[in-house]
Order: sequence, then C-alpha cells, then structure tokens
Amino acid sequence: MLTGSALNRPDPPTPTLTPMTLRFSVPLLLVLTSACGSLRRESVNPVEWGLAFSMDQGEVVQGLERVLHMSGQVDLVEAPETELGLEVGHPGDIRAQIAASLANIDAVLEQAGMERANILSLRFFTTDMKGFLANYDVYAEWIAPAGTRPPQSLLGVAELVLPGLLVEIEVLAGE
Repeated sequence: MLTGSALNRPDPPTPTLTPMTLRFSVPLLLVLTSACGSLRRESVNPVEWGLAFSMDQGEVVQGLERVLHMSGQVDLVEAPETELGLEVGHPGDIRAQIAASLANIDAVLEQAGMERANILSLRFFTTDMKGFLANYDVYAEWIAPAGTRPPQSLLGVAELVLPGLLVEIEVLAGE
C-alpha cells in the first residue's frame, strides 16, 4: 500500500479515539461484522424480461434490516418482433409513462411483500423536465395514501434506454 509520503503528499492525520467514541464504535463494529455473515439477497421479478439483460427489477437484501433496491422502472411492454423484445408502452406520453412506471413499482413492492409506505427514497430521471413537473400530480396522488413523503431526486437526462421513453423511476424501500 502506498502511503502519502510515497505519493509526495503528506500522510493523513492519525485519528484518535476518545473513550466515548470507543464505547460506541466497538459494539457497532461487532454488529456489522455479524450481519455480514448472514447477508441474504432475493431477486424480485414480477415479469422476467429483465433476466435476459442480467438484471433484476428489484432485490431484497436481508441482514440487519430488509431493504429493496429497485432497478429503474419504465413504461416498457413486451414486443417479440423488436430487437430487444420490448417497446415503449406510451411513446411521448409523459403522463401515461409516469403512471405505468408507478404501476411497475407497485408490482415490485407487492412481490417483495412491501407497500408504498415502505418506500425510503426515489430517483426520477426524465428527458423532459417541464413535462415531468407539469404531471407531478400523478406521483403525488399515487403516494398520498401511503401517508409518507419519501426523499426524492429529480434528474434531467439526455436520453433513456429506448427512444420515446421520457421517465425512469428508481426506488429504495425497506422495513
């Protein structure tokens, strides 16, 4: 391992532990170490087309807690005649794409044994920021019955996986 001296940089300061820090960090380290040995991962695929692309639509990770890392959900439908076997369900219709993506999120949550109230955070990706914001009420009405307001990010991107896709939504959920 190269040190700061070998890289012509000063070595980083050596951290010092106070008795209070030491009392807290030792049990925490033991808990994390024991959890790593019992980590279990469970694929969640309400439909199986993602398997052909070496991806799961969601993954439940169990250890200290149960966490669902969901792949980006989009408005895709099966289309065997196309090169990828998929096509955009509602090309160019951002409102319908938001609704379809949220329906896919419901399907993954259900198969994982979770519900909207388990959502911890969301990431929205869109190629049409103004259109997304004009149709944000679709999401707001969808999440309202859960009685939660999960943190979220909205990112404008140049393009998504297929032409005509305007929205992709990633979710982190847990219990």
